[in-house]
Amino acid sequence: MRAALYDRYGPPEVLYEGVVPAPVAGPGTVLVRVRAASVNGGELAGRAGRVRFATALASRGFPKRVGIDFAGEVAAVGPGVTEHAVGDAVWGGLPRRFGSAAEFVAVPPRQLALAPAGIDPVRAAALPGVGTTAITALRDHARLREGQRLLVRGAAGGVGSVAVQLGRAYGAHVTALAGARHAEFVRELGAHEVFDRASTGPADLGRFDVVLNTVGGGFQPYRRLLTRTGRMVSISFDVDHPVRSLAHIAGTAVFGSRRVRFFSGNPGHDLFAELTRLVESGAIRPVVDRVFPLADIAGAHRALEAGGVRGKIVVEIG
Repeated sequence: MRAALYDRYGPPEVLYEGVVPAPVAGPGTVLVRVRAASVNGGELAGRAGRVRFATALASRGFPKRVGIDFAGEVAAVGPGVTEHAVGDAVWGGLPRRFGSAAEFVAVPPRQLALAPAGIDPVRAAALPGVGTTAITALRDHARLREGQRLLVRGAAGGVGSVAVQLGRAYGAHVTALAGARHAEFVRELGAHEVFDRASTGPADLGRFDVVLNTVGGGFQPYRRLLTRTGRMVSISFDVDHPVRSLAHIAGTAVFGSRRVRFFSGNPGHDLFAELTRLVESGAIRPVVDRVFPLADIAGAHRALEAGGVRGKIVVEIG
């Protein structure tokens, strides 16, 4: 089968479309024909070799692969699988490994859910990773409640664009930080207030019950904006200074009253199913910035690396 590969760490140009053995539907697994996958920020750091320990755990040796979430349909089911049937439109994610940017993936049923009705696979592929991350961050870690004040830092990006919609659906007052050219877009997603990240400092923003950090470093000043019982959730850390960044998060989790919680998601069926419900109810919609063919996987990574992306970059497998 065709798959996105790279044989060494480096810039986007190291990526190429190659051929690898296709997986099969073994006992307790589902074979999914992938129609589209998204590009996620962690893949950029992994491909560049900036987090080599993590990527070594995710896939051993070269060639390495990319992609963590996907949308498509069930191509085959292995013995013992009763949750899905051939032809089901599904979406999901790989369990702590890369490789969804390929024609097929084989996963256990717990890594899948039925995809939302009425959404084509390319648009659907923009949501599994970032959507389940936003739900976990706001619902489970931050325990966001109706009437509370939420600040989303990086509101135009993949997770941020979903978090704005989800915060509004949960009944929170949503304040967004984004680039000036994205202001109207973020308002359309549901933000009550939008501030230009380049000209607005933490001191200009007020107090918040929850701060969601979706960008790399420099989050400490935003922690000071929390109320006495406030919670800050970070889905990203400074990959250039990982030890210092993670040590700060760990320290506030142990000693701070206004804690920072960092997490790296590994969503399962229940989260994907909840995301399906939220999309079908109209609470969340996918946001696709650009679509690239698998043959131009390097271009997809280059586009995300350049920044300024609204929502997600999607790779269509074809």
